[in-house]
Amino acid sequence: MHLKRSDHEHGPPIVPVTFLLEDPHALTGTEQKEWQLMGGAGESLLELAMDHGINIEHACGGVCACSTCHVYVEQGMDQLTESTEAEDDRVEEAPAIQRNSRLSCQCEIKGTGPIVVRVPAWNRNAIKEVPH
Repeated sequence: MHLKRSDHEHGPPIVPVTFLLEDPHALTGTEQKEWQLMGGAGESLLELAMDHGINIEHACGGVCACSTCHVYVEQGMDQLTESTEAEDDRVEEAPAIQRNSRLSCQCEIKGTGPIVVRVPAWNRNAIKEVPH
């Protein structure tokens, strides 16, 4: 599925965001479990991950119409935009939800970090699209 990018400018990449991958090989093709990236204000966690080769599933293309990009925000929830009612409704459809469950397509960076996100092992991009 094609990723819908946010329609506004992102700030400079100055916000430390760590992605912890429970199944790194399925998401990146590598064995690297921890990815330390720099994001910008207004950038979604899904955009940041995808831009750096972390293939978080996003069946709807990142438009909050499914729950496949479900992640756990382990640190820095206050550094992200608040969830909307639409996101809350979609998160309820995700497996193994917790208090810190969010949809990575809806989490936009608003603070200066740090942010730590865990991508569960069951989140796999089983069919990877190949660019034409």
